[in-house]
Amino acid sequence: MIQTVDSAAEAARLGLGRFISESFDHLDADRFLVPDEERRTEVMGRYFGLLAESAADGAGEVLRIAEDGQTMACAVWFDRTGEPEAWDDYEKLLAEATGVYLPRFQALDEAFDALHPAEPHWHLAFLAVRPDQWGRGLGTELLEHTHSRLDREGVAAYLEATNEDNARLYRKHGYAEMAPATIEVGPVVFRRMWR
Repeated sequence: MIQTVDSAAEAARLGLGRFISESFDHLDADRFLVPDEERRTEVMGRYFGLLAESAADGAGEVLRIAEDGQTMACAVWFDRTGEPEAWDDYEKLLAEATGVYLPRFQALDEAFDALHPAEPHWHLAFLAVRPDQWGRGLGTELLEHTHSRLDREGVAAYLEATNEDNARLYRKHGYAEMAPATIEVGPVVFRRMWR
């Protein structure tokens, strides 16, 4: 059953930042952002937590699927149907979360911001499934939950896919590549997709 995470405090209590970090540890993007294998989960967990808590606190929506109290999958969406509210202390919080890796995260933000669509949409920032739960359809369940509402409201969706396997999943859910099709950050290529 899909649950909505209602606040930043709840997202933090559930450890969603760490959950996303552990679920994404295999991705080239995470390995580029934090090359130190011993620190990666911790730093990425703080970063993902920062964004998940913001979405849960009103900037969007955070959904999770849990079994026996344990998160199996989660989706972090940002509402971009209007002008996003200014996040005054974002740079300070980002610096605290990422430490010596701050320049890499700033480069990521700059590249993403430069090509972020201006049209009203919801932005899927993260769709994370615990690796031992892959193939069970949990990501599809989360996508279909939000897509059904967006379709009723006539609202588009946007995301940056981290690799071709993920892009293939998103194509099955109605996403298509945009022009320009990619965003490059260091050696990592993200695919811009619109639904």
